[in-house]
Order: sequence, then structure tokens, then C-alpha cells
Amino acid sequence: MKLRNLRSEHQPKLMIIPMIDIIFFLLVFFIMSTLYMVDQQIIPVNLPQAASAQSERPRSVAVIVTKDGRIMFDQEDVPLELVKKRVQMELGKQNDVVFVLRSDKMAEYGKVVAVLDELKLAGAHRVAIATERKDK
Repeated sequence: MKLRNLRSEHQPKLMIIPMIDIIFFLLVFFIMSTLYMVDQQIIPVNLPQAASAQSERPRSVAVIVTKDGRIMFDQEDVPLELVKKRVQMELGKQNDVVFVLRSDKMAEYGKVVAVLDELKLAGAHRVAIATERKDK
């Protein structure tokens, strides 16, 4: 009497090729659906040029306070006394500039508040404070 090993006879076979086909189909579906979500201009138009034309997105300027207390204004070292003048210069070029204040978490709190105060005194109405996302 011969005993059969039932496991070896009825073990399901994993078909990987149909799974790959389905994954590619889903990928193509999501790519095509996101293309229709983007505002596309169907009729090409050559716009005339104007000297007073403004960009659609406001420009952002990075103001960085390092942990040793240095102030960087668009990759340039600036003393605290000149921050107000630099902000006013940027606002003179373009009125809707967004100032992004980036500070090291080990930076002196008083220095960060002083830079923020200089930004507000110079007339910067759009100031954002950059942070990192906290993972749960």
C-alpha cells in the first residue's frame, strides 16, 4: 500500500505573469487619470509680452538661522541689523514675496524671535516658519 503525500499533489501554483499584467494596468490607469486632473491648455496661444507682467506664483526667500547664530538671507550671510533693509529691498522688487524662516532647533530662541521681529518691522506680511513633519 502506497501512501501519497497530499501536500505535494495539491499545492497551488503561483502565477506571477497575470499579477504583473494587473500591476501594469493599474499603473497605466493612474498615470492616465492624473493627466486629466492637470489643467491642460488644448488650444495653443502665443501670449504678447509686457513689461508689467507678473509671475503667477509668489517668489519665496529663505531666511535661515543656524545653530551658531548666523543669519543667512538667500544663501548670503547678513548681520541682524541689515535684515530689515534686505527685506525691504526684496519687497521693493516684488510685493508678494513669501519669506520662509528656517531655524535650527538648537538655535538660540531669542535670535529666531529677533529675526522674525525684523521681518515684521520691515513690512513682510507673508512669513512662513519651516518645520519637519513629525512621524507618529
